[in-house]
Amino acid sequence: MNKSSSPLHRTKTLKQDNKSLSYSSKLCLYLLAICITLLVLLQIQSLQQWQNLVFKYRALASPQNCTTTAKGPESISQKLRDSVTFLPLKDLRFANQALDGHTWFMSSMYDKREEGEVQHQQFPSNSSKGRLLCLKGRDTHDGSWNYYALAWPEALPSNATLMKGLTFVAYNHYTFDNIWHGLSALMPFVAWHLKNSCETPARWVLYHRGELRFYMGTWLNTLMEATFGQPPYIEGFREIEDDDRPVCFEKAVVMRHNEGGMSNERRVQVYDFIRCKARVYCNVSLERRVNQEAPDIGMTLLMRTGARSFRNETAVIRIFEKECNKVKGCRLVVAYSNNLTVCEQVKLMSLTDILISPHGAQLTNMFLMDRNSSVMEFYPKGWLKVAGVGQYVYHWIASWAGMRHRGDWRDPDGESCPYSGDDRRCMSVYKNGLIGYNETHFAEWARTVLNDVKTKKSEEEASKAPIKTCDCT
Repeated sequence: MNKSSSPLHRTKTLKQDNKSLSYSSKLCLYLLAICITLLVLLQIQSLQQWQNLVFKYRALASPQNCTTTAKGPESISQKLRDSVTFLPLKDLRFANQALDGHTWFMSSMYDKREEGEVQHQQFPSNSSKGRLLCLKGRDTHDGSWNYYALAWPEALPSNATLMKGLTFVAYNHYTFDNIWHGLSALMPFVAWHLKNSCETPARWVLYHRGELRFYMGTWLNTLMEATFGQPPYIEGFREIEDDDRPVCFEKAVVMRHNEGGMSNERRVQVYDFIRCKARVYCNVSLERRVNQEAPDIGMTLLMRTGARSFRNETAVIRIFEKECNKVKGCRLVVAYSNNLTVCEQVKLMSLTDILISPHGAQLTNMFLMDRNSSVMEFYPKGWLKVAGVGQYVYHWIASWAGMRHRGDWRDPDGESCPYSGDDRRCMSVYKNGLIGYNETHFAEWARTVLNDVKTKKSEEEASKAPIKTCDCT
């Protein structure tokens, strides 16, 4: 038989249990206090380490320390200055594809491309990482002896001259004397000018195949003066005594692809602007006079002398004069571009609806006519097979300037070539040939164009919109 515990025994056991619980609680509190103390000590040590790092950084970044570093031979700016590398403007590795892709002019650079806009390079820009364009050398015979480089504004090459303002750098594979090739090279700058708040250049730097040029033809110079509102200053670096001394530009725009990348709409807009500016510059009215009895139709025979001139000018003039006299309001003018000043050419084209002329640079004047005017072009024998794609340049400019190229006539007769018909050597024979005439074909061609122009001008007079000014906004 089990005996139950006495009351005294149960009381003693309860007291012992309470005492154990009291000891356990105190132990937990002690352990918790120790842990918190350790964490606080660790945090203090960590903060001291960060504070030491901050003090060290401040010491390194202090103005006194930077000044000391900048004066040292191994400064960052000096390293950047020493790292500027000049490359040949004309890269002979690309001589066989001089006009393709990035071309042989500044071959390491790539153009900025925007839909419908002219391809170009601009310095400084994001693509140049803020660096300026620098040039060196004044060679006029070999472009591979002229050089270019990029440099940061705060680390320009030693002894470099910084030229303030906007600089236009133009590359021309041909010449700035020929009005077609010259205009093709400079017209893209007008497109850039219109897109960039009509910013005007302080100077022009001209290169022909990397060789420095110091002038442009009178016709081209006058058009650029009219367009930009000031005579173009062509930089010759004459104040730079040492040819090896670099010149850097505060802001530069480089063109090397002519109208490359421009949409036809953009080209028409640019030619409209140049035409308008040229007329204002030459005090030529922006509006044609209105003939109440019949449409006023201007037919111009723009002649050449020497190469690619008409063999029998009198006969050719007679044919077109006869057809013009059959149309009321038509007036024929015979002119020679080499006898006219630039402004006389601008005025003549402003009164011309049908331009009749042999293939040649004088046809570039066509963009000075009103939009939708007509062009009739003539070639000597042999050009079709051996002249290459360049024979169509006046078809192109007619389209770009909003004109209507009415086709061409190619003389089947002329000097014979001693080589086979499609041998490129024949071009030396055909290039400067004279042009004959076909009275029947010329007369029918003139009648067709005249009748079409008469109809269209009547329609235009009925719905003629007011002439807009050519202010640059």
